[in-house]
Amino acid sequence: MKLEKITFCPDGEEAVEFFVLEQTRISGVNYILVTDFEDGDGEALILKDLSKDEDKESVYAIVDDDTELKAVAGIFEDLLEDVEFVQE
Repeated sequence: MKLEKITFCPDGEEAVEFFVLEQTRISGVNYILVTDFEDGDGEALILKDLSKDEDKESVYAIVDDDTELKAVAGIFEDLLEDVEFVQE
């Protein structure tokens, strides 16, 4: 399966590319699960869409609140049966 690749441009930093593994919407908020490798094990991040309706481009932030992270990670684990999160 070919994964969608997206590019993030953090303020003042070089562009970073990620592969989108899955996306979900919880309580009106969009979340995406991204990884740095298309195949095999890799670093994964859960990103929260902070975009406003007037934004021309999507604005994402890494989910770092432990309670929110555990809840969203659990949903992604259910959606992707072969994925298990290990928090470092």
